[in-house]
Amino acid sequence: MAIKFDKALGLHAHALHLRAERTRLLAANLANESTPGYQARDIDFAASLQRALANDEGGGLALGTTRAEPLYRVPNHRSQDGNTVELGVEQAAFSQNASDFQTSLTFLNMKLRGLRQAIEG
Repeated sequence: MAIKFDKALGLHAHALHLRAERTRLLAANLANESTPGYQARDIDFAASLQRALANDEGGGLALGTTRAEPLYRVPNHRSQDGNTVELGVEQAAFSQNASDFQTSLTFLNMKLRGLRQAIEG
């Protein structure tokens, strides 16, 4: 009997993929904090995860094939040069995303340990 790892790992593998993509976007925002006209972007994590899980039920999904749709962030205070990056907001989002990434990684690790224990007996 073969183990289907995409089913066994559940949503955590998808969550890690989306968290990594969100980290890339937030890092780009932080790197372009002083670039005139740069528009801060982010993803709607919950909607992207729902979409990934819905696609997964349709017959299997390779993790690299789904990309979250980046959305433009609406700033609280727009700068005069048109840059919408707010350093405090971006740092908080980056920190929260890193914490959530670690949580998903911990859950995935626990799942894999459970599978290993079930296989080894």
